[in-house]
Amino acid sequence: MKLLPFILFTALFLRAQTPPAAQQKKGPSGPPPEAGDDVRGYNDTPQLPGQKWKVHDITRPRPAKVTPAPYVNEAPPADAIVLFDGKDLSKWTQQVRGGGTQEPKWKVEDGYLEIVPRTGKLVTKDSFGDCQLHVEWQIPKTSVGNGQGIGNSGIELMTRYEIQVLESNEHQTYSDGGAGAIYGVWPPLVNPSRPMGEWNVYDIFFEAPKFEGEKLLKPAYITVLFNGVLVQNHKDFLGTTIWRQVGTYKAHPAEQPLSLQDHSQPVRFRNIWIRKVAATTEQ
Repeated sequence: MKLLPFILFTALFLRAQTPPAAQQKKGPSGPPPEAGDDVRGYNDTPQLPGQKWKVHDITRPRPAKVTPAPYVNEAPPADAIVLFDGKDLSKWTQQVRGGGTQEPKWKVEDGYLEIVPRTGKLVTKDSFGDCQLHVEWQIPKTSVGNGQGIGNSGIELMTRYEIQVLESNEHQTYSDGGAGAIYGVWPPLVNPSRPMGEWNVYDIFFEAPKFEGEKLLKPAYITVLFNGVLVQNHKDFLGTTIWRQVGTYKAHPAEQPLSLQDHSQPVRFRNIWIRKVAATTEQ
């Protein structure tokens, strides 16, 4: 066989068998471009059980914007456990990426704490189940980015059931990924986010899941007031929060720590307190 025709035939054959770049799967950094993005949403994700939408659905309507009432500073109830009083992080430890813990590296100043990017999430030393949780958070005015890339953090009940924190006043993302969302499952009913540089308030009422051995008896439920506006009304978690997938439940203790996510972006927190409440099955 003549060498040149053979080389040309081989090159043409391989080209025919190789899909265009847009059709090839993207590497571990994320999905292919035609599947969507963190601003618009995605079209290649799994169906959400019991809903007509997919996870981070590109066609799911975004919640309407609502202007909340002015911020009001209120003291914690007498029986609240104050997790951050503006002075120190003595109630917290820090989860190191890759495993292990360390003394918290997040910055504390002027009565708030701020994420130091890529140092790891904050985790409470104490554990909680059914609870009432108050958290105030702010996206610094100097923040830049878009979609999931600006002001991204999260409040993780039991270190796994997440209410999203994100700059959602000026920037868009998929509807189940904005501030006040049960991430990847339920968008907020409305969007009452305040502008960057102003303090937002979450008042969270959480019912922990119940297990019998490895069997799930009752899922976790959550109600959320966002700047005084109801955005989640006794909604269920499908399991552990996960990006672009449907979460599943794995049995765990009745009480687990609370955590604040580090998504490598500056976010501030203050006035964090929690109240343990009687389990609903005991009432």
